[in-house]
Amino acid sequence: NSAVRAELVQRQRSWAAAHGGGVIEGRDIGSVVFPDAELKLYVTASPRVRAERRVAQMGGNVDEVEASIIERDRKDSSRADSPLTEADGSTVLDTTGMTIEQVVGTVVAMLPERTRGGR
Repeated sequence: NSAVRAELVQRQRSWAAAHGGGVIEGRDIGSVVFPDAELKLYVTASPRVRAERRVAQMGGNVDEVEASIIERDRKDSSRADSPLTEADGSTVLDTTGMTIEQVVGTVVAMLPERTRGGR
């Protein structure tokens, strides 16, 4: 629903303004909600690895979970409101072969490069 999405965008922007920014995750954060963010990452992994990670957290059948991930990506990429897309100026971070510690380390290492300029 477009009205619900518009309200959520407003609330996300208000929250960030009230807190001086933050780390915010979502499928349209860099493209729609915060298109002028200082650091925009498009974090991804292969559907199989995403399925294995979800099954490790929540259980289930990895093949079924992978199929649902592929279908969700297809739907999200083709929806009219805030479609899933790499935001302009974003850096793609493929985490397929990475541990969570490696992902965090990579992101932290990117921060000084992208946030210099007197802040």
